[in-house]
Amino acid sequence: YDKDIHDLAKKKKNIKAIYETLSQRDVQNAADEFRMVYDKTDGKDGYVSLEVNPHLAHDTKGTIEEAHRLWIALKRPNVLIKVPATVEGLPAIRQLISDGINVNVTLLFGIPRYRQVIKAYIDGIRDRTDHGKPVKNIVSVASFFLSRIDTVIDPKEEEFVALGGEQAHFATKIRGQVAISSAKIAYKIYKETFESEHFLELGASPQRLLWASTSRKNPDYSDIKYVEALIGPNTVNTIPLETLVAYRDHGDPSPQLEVNVEKASLVVSE
Repeated sequence: YDKDIHDLAKKKKNIKAIYETLSQRDVQNAADEFRMVYDKTDGKDGYVSLEVNPHLAHDTKGTIEEAHRLWIALKRPNVLIKVPATVEGLPAIRQLISDGINVNVTLLFGIPRYRQVIKAYIDGIRDRTDHGKPVKNIVSVASFFLSRIDTVIDPKEEEFVALGGEQAHFATKIRGQVAISSAKIAYKIYKETFESEHFLELGASPQRLLWASTSRKNPDYSDIKYVEALIGPNTVNTIPLETLVAYRDHGDPSPQLEVNVEKASLVVSE
């Protein structure tokens, strides 16, 4: 980007303008590369995401305005605007879906917030249908950042292990399992919601689950831990290249997402 940055700086563009020029160009180019996939799958796949400014994470109005601005600037049907799943992001998600803007709900870490995200999406779809607007081409994903869940929780479990006794027993049993268990529960909720008659009557696409942060952070874990265990229909996994290479080398492509769901519930409960 050195030459581009130099040329834009010579035109007196500030840092934000330079960043937006380069990032929007990259996303547009990527969307064009994937347009064939988008067309071939009738809009199911082939999407590229661009995130609203993270400084707006707790600003509902600002997020809505920024998302509209980016959507108009990109001018591509196969893009998603990333909106963080903060409390303030929830009404923004509903409004943007109602306005016909594709949303990647990002930075999800827990089941209670996931339920709120689903509600925001469906409420946005209902708002749109109430105004007589089409919903067939509206697309959204809910992105769980998985390895980061274990990164936060594992050290706390180790504190309990050090205490010994019953707490240590529980902590040892669930170490490194909370993220995948959360994903399995989320997928169960996804199927219950988006395969229900109430949702199917709306004629909209389900808000698919996306697994993010799927590279291992703990070297003691398998390098394909957050890929192999999360294979299931209609999901997305944004796999880093190194993890993808490892999976192609020694991964088992069998559906695992609906295996041991009861155990997953016990892990999260504990």
